[in-house]
Amino acid sequence: MLHALIMAGGSGTRFWPASRRDLPKQLLPLVDARTMLRATVDRLGLMIPPERIWPSVGTHLVEPVRAQLPEVPEQTYVVEPCARNTAPCIGLAALLMLRDDPDAVMLVLPSDHAIKDVFGFQKAVKLAERLVAKPRKQIVTFGIRPTYASEGFGYIEKGEMIGPPHGSFTAIAAEIDVYNVVRFREKPHRELAEEFVASGNFFWNSGMFVWRADLIVDLLKTHQPELAVRLETIAAAHGTPEYAAVLDREFPLIKGISIDYAILEHAPSIVAIDAPFDWDDVGGWQSLARLRGTDAAGNTIVGRHLGLDTRDTIVRTDDEHLVVTLGLKDLLVVHTPDATLVADKRDEESVRKLVALLKERGWESYL
Repeated sequence: MLHALIMAGGSGTRFWPASRRDLPKQLLPLVDARTMLRATVDRLGLMIPPERIWPSVGTHLVEPVRAQLPEVPEQTYVVEPCARNTAPCIGLAALLMLRDDPDAVMLVLPSDHAIKDVFGFQKAVKLAERLVAKPRKQIVTFGIRPTYASEGFGYIEKGEMIGPPHGSFTAIAAEIDVYNVVRFREKPHRELAEEFVASGNFFWNSGMFVWRADLIVDLLKTHQPELAVRLETIAAAHGTPEYAAVLDREFPLIKGISIDYAILEHAPSIVAIDAPFDWDDVGGWQSLARLRGTDAAGNTIVGRHLGLDTRDTIVRTDDEHLVVTLGLKDLLVVHTPDATLVADKRDEESVRKLVALLKERGWESYL
């Protein structure tokens, strides 16, 4: 059966001051009235029931996530006592799924993506599920056709096109192209990104995957044996009174590693579905302009605002607090009850530096 692992443990520092340690960006309504997390789960529709949805969250986010996902049972939460990157939480989730479902297929989803075409998304997921079914033990990812030379995304180099799976799904799958993956490429510099896009041989790496849970466990045992042993110790205690103690003891001892380095570099067979849906990695404040649009002056406004001679500026506030701008261009203005950010909107990476500076100064209440 198909299960969904929703990775909801990120910090979203580039969305400071709205995104905070206890209320990160995935728990905020950035794209529309729903939070990013709620939209991610809603996108699954009836394809995956709540009892097969597995939120992966840090200990401090368990209660806020439960408040947003009341239909998801407590026993499917994959709780991380500390941050250890993506491979440990994915591996632990795979082991827990296999306890209940030996044929579990995992759909791995970040909780901070924007996808409006729900039908196209679900169609692609169903195709991916068919591609990983026995005996096709392979990894499937979703490649996004690049629309510009982004330096902020990883890339997938595609190889030859492969045929769709046989059977009743063939008619639908015929509308979707699938390619062998040559290799994954890290975030490139501007010139290299332009080369990637111009070649037509690269996708953006969406960071979404479908694979059999038993395949991922086998690959972890082969390529990350120490990690696999600790995860198996944790999983063996699941459902017992000792689970919390075992988790708190074993998980911090794990060396943090991404699923890319732990598994994808060694996987024997990876294919990429040419995603038949829109997609945006909501990585920073400039995403609002792409997702919410702009007015005649190029401004993106969320909340109550009055502007004179203001162009190409992003303003986020609420309806209770008026932000007034005069003679501004290419700026970012974000108001929250206890902090206000005014910045060059083209310098999003410096927001992370601001968060680090707040930590250095001990201003914990603003984090």
